[in-house]
Amino acid sequence: MSNPTKPVLPVSAQEIANLQQSIKLLRNQVEAEQYDSAFMLRQIDKMSQLLERLAVEQREQRKVMRFETLYNVSRLLGSSLDLQIVLDQVMDSIIQLTSAERGFLMLRDDDGNLTVTAARNLDQQTVSSDKFKYSRTIANQVLDAGQAIVTTNAAEDPRFSGQTSIVAQALRSIMATPLRARGRVIGVIYVDNRAIEGLFDDDDLTALDTLAGQAAVAIDNARLFRATDEQLQSRLEELTQLRRIDMQLNETLDADKAMLIALEWACRLSGAQTGYLGLVEIDPPRVRAVHSYGFDPEKTQLIQLHSAYPATVDVALSGQPMTIKEDGVTSLIVPVRRDQEVIAVVLLHRQGDFTASEREVVERIVARAAVTIENARLYALAQAADVAKSEFVGIVAHDLKVPMMSIMGYADLTLMGGGLSERQGDFQNRIRDTVRRMEVLVSDLSDVSRIESGHFYMTATEVSISDIVQAAQDGVSTQIQAHNHTLALSVAPNLPSLNVDYYRLLQVLTNLLSNAIKYTPDGGEITLAVQPQANKLEFSVTDTGIGLTREGLMMLGTKFWRADDEYTRSQPGTGLGFAITRSLVEQMGGRIRIESEVGKGSTFRFSLPVRQG
Repeated sequence: MSNPTKPVLPVSAQEIANLQQSIKLLRNQVEAEQYDSAFMLRQIDKMSQLLERLAVEQREQRKVMRFETLYNVSRLLGSSLDLQIVLDQVMDSIIQLTSAERGFLMLRDDDGNLTVTAARNLDQQTVSSDKFKYSRTIANQVLDAGQAIVTTNAAEDPRFSGQTSIVAQALRSIMATPLRARGRVIGVIYVDNRAIEGLFDDDDLTALDTLAGQAAVAIDNARLFRATDEQLQSRLEELTQLRRIDMQLNETLDADKAMLIALEWACRLSGAQTGYLGLVEIDPPRVRAVHSYGFDPEKTQLIQLHSAYPATVDVALSGQPMTIKEDGVTSLIVPVRRDQEVIAVVLLHRQGDFTASEREVVERIVARAAVTIENARLYALAQAADVAKSEFVGIVAHDLKVPMMSIMGYADLTLMGGGLSERQGDFQNRIRDTVRRMEVLVSDLSDVSRIESGHFYMTATEVSISDIVQAAQDGVSTQIQAHNHTLALSVAPNLPSLNVDYYRLLQVLTNLLSNAIKYTPDGGEITLAVQPQANKLEFSVTDTGIGLTREGLMMLGTKFWRADDEYTRSQPGTGLGFAITRSLVEQMGGRIRIESEVGKGSTFRFSLPVRQG
């Protein structure tokens, strides 16, 4: 059996002192020319052995230093995800580990070539680009083969001595290793020293290769973070733009305006120089341009897209986007779909290609616009239906007036003619009361129709407060007496006149008083008040009636709505009076405010500006 290698003992301080003493003795002998050859040889042997032990000790110390450096580097490389900071940290660590004169970190670019991304010297200073002089032959060989290279004297190394860069720069010690991440070589770490031969050995290369493995992961993570961060910023910018688009689309219920907004944003965010938005007609398949971008707007309506661009019909029928290239111009056609139906198409043109992200942005804009366009279309239909309804109600109300006047006239003539039994007379009076209720309903329907259609007009005149209050009091006196109510007036003296429509103001007061009378049990108190308020006059009608619940207050003013309680249902009414009253007050420049408590009563207030001058 072979004996195991004996461990090399470290050189002690005493051994160094003895060596120094031996050197002194040898010097003295040489100077005196009296020396013992055997003694000198023994001392030289001791020196050689001591130097060998010092060399071994130094190598061991370098190994310890490498491990310590690698440990510190591994901690340092995880401290940042900023790519340039990571690159500088890697290069400083490499210089510290190898004691190289210079170091270069090169990454593979999109074309597969090496690009210097960090360059540092022994003083941890950045090497300027004009000093990027290194052996490109060695760097490219490491990149292509994926194998590390070390040379102790490149100028005499048969592998590289013939290279111009080696000779011109008098390069000596060189070491380079590949950077690997996710199974591929992403770059090269290169260090050199132009003055010292034999600076690097295999142990240095192993340490550098280990460091390169850690550095490659750190660099790859930083690059991924940068790419992710850039994508995130791009996505945030896109979401910000889409939010602005949503805000603009949500501000309108005009389909035409929504289509124009969608087309302009689609062109802007996709880089399209020109574009069209066309409406689709299915039978026969046609696409008619309604808006354009980058073209004369006046000529847009004359363009039949299905003739000029037949592919628009294909997109309208298939519901799938299409890209067409011709003479360096790319056309992107995107369908505007709503509930699986293509209602329009967007056609964009640009020099060069549309990127995938640009196409995606256009599709998102179009999807958002489709909802607004459809809502605007439904709103327009609802508006048209509402106008048609108002016109129908107006016609019916007008046509009912003539037969009602005839019925009322014949009932009056029958009663005037006499000869009726008591029961027959009662029937005739019921006919007259029914016709009067119909007249109120027809009048309310007529007012609602005119208000909704915008054909409700007022004629402003100078209105005396005392006159209007007296007229309102006279108008409800019969109802007050019938229910045994008390009507109180609280009118401030010397009130100025109002410049309003006399009959409409009287209608408002009469409606409010009539409602107070109807919804107050017999024997209650009704108060009509008029008081000055800055440059306005405040009117209020207060009762001691049944009051309104919170839900009732929210529903009040809804056409044809009436409360469900038994007392309300026992009173005549259509649910139109307050809606008309509120509209009249608003057209006169006021607003009705309501205070109500169930079982205690209600107060209705509104203010109107006084007549100026």
